Amino acid sequence: MKIARQSRVGARAILTVPLYVLQFVALGEGAMSDTLPDLGELEREVMRRVWEDGPITAEAVREKLTRKLKESTVRTVLRRLEDKGYVTHTVEGRTYIFAAAEQRGAVAAKAVQRIVNWFCDGSLEEMLVGLVDNQSLDAKQLKMLSDRIAKAKTHKR
Repeated sequence: MKIARQSRVGARAILTVPLYVLQFVALGEGAMSDTLPDLGELEREVMRRVWEDGPITAEAVREKLTRKLKESTVRTVLRRLEDKGYVTHTVEGRTYIFAAAEQRGAVAAKAVQRIVNWFCDGSLEEMLVGLVDNQSLDAKQLKMLSDRIAKAKTHKR
């Protein structure tokens, strides 16, 4: 079964990969996991609440979830997330307050780096050029990226 193909357009390779393969790689499943472990569906939903509303208690997370769960279930998920390195906690009285160990963007960057390492042999340039060539970025996103690159260049001098 062929799960990815490369086609040549000019001097650049364009990689076509099914979404489930990207999810497999980005979530660190299999031998590729060299940073944070993968997350299940409920863990991702809880992490969204922690990133968007944190620091937050287990009860507050439970109230904001789309599905109705017991607080003990949410506490178990938060404890697993802490074991995996996604959240930390402090204690106020008898209440645990959970916060993200890393910002959402940092975790996303690690997932993207795994994809770049896996499919582009570590070449971030190849991935970015592929996004541009495949028109995956709209004009606003291209402008924002261009501005960020220009800003980074001035800060490195």
